[in-house]
Amino acid sequence: MDSITQGVLGAAVGEALLGKKIGNKGAIVGAVVATIPDLDVILYLFYDKFEMLSIHRGFSHSIVFNILGGLLIAFGLSKITWFQNLKFTRLFLFVWLCLFTHILLDTFTAYGTQLFSPFSDKRLGFDSINVVDPVYTFPLIVGLTLSLWFYKSKLERSTFNNYGLLISSLYLIFTLINKEVVKTKISERFSLESIEYNSLLTMPIGIANINWYSVAKGTDSIYMIKHALFSNRDNPIDAFPINEDYLNQIDQQVADKMRWFAKGFYTVEKENNKVRVYNLQVDMRGIVIVDNKKAPTAGYFEVSNINGQSVFSSGSIKNQ
Repeated sequence: MDSITQGVLGAAVGEALLGKKIGNKGAIVGAVVATIPDLDVILYLFYDKFEMLSIHRGFSHSIVFNILGGLLIAFGLSKITWFQNLKFTRLFLFVWLCLFTHILLDTFTAYGTQLFSPFSDKRLGFDSINVVDPVYTFPLIVGLTLSLWFYKSKLERSTFNNYGLLISSLYLIFTLINKEVVKTKISERFSLESIEYNSLLTMPIGIANINWYSVAKGTDSIYMIKHALFSNRDNPIDAFPINEDYLNQIDQQVADKMRWFAKGFYTVEKENNKVRVYNLQVDMRGIVIVDNKKAPTAGYFEVSNINGQSVFSSGSIKNQ
């Protein structure tokens, strides 16, 4: 999720666990701790875009980091005056929850997280909520604000904060249920059109879990359809050839990384000796049209051969 949401969630966890003991300091430190996993973006200074595909949301978003980092950060906080009256077990639980709720929330989004790194590079993702969704964030902000400013001197100071956590958590559960409803309707539509496929991807776009894109992967093509919860309109199904052969023409290490990153949902084009990969697992901004030619999404990765070496880059196209 976006950094603001992660910070607010961490603050809400801090208020829930430490608010009655150390006041607003719990929320402040919770917000800071909750953003630590995303500090892996600093590594862009040392690694190129290709390497960062597997580094971002990698070890820093794993269960191992959650535990080891939690112990280390909790030990450091225990040396600070604010926290010296707290038991280490409570302090560790606070840090652990701030980190764990961050990686868990990211797992609900399309990009996914490498929860089992360094033992496995498998990216797990529920694909049930957009990276930015105010419907999830707003209850957290309201509950936290009421607890920190309007009820901070009362015994029930954390009550509204806890309500915010509950409402946001229920919304997350709703997104999982809604996703299954969407998958059922999309499957029925593909069956009606006699489209055979091996795997199906459904992903929300925009806020409130209303609009979705679905991608069905067949043997040689992928099929895309847009779905809206409150519309009876039958949207068209667009087909794009996968062109797997183009990936076989580039460095296989690069090709395998493209397949891994897209979790199998991609199409490939070749233009001017450059192989362009559209990753539908991560980028789902919708179909774009350029020179009367359709592309499955705006973002792409491109691999070119320069002096016998594969050169990796990325870009984005705009509708005409």
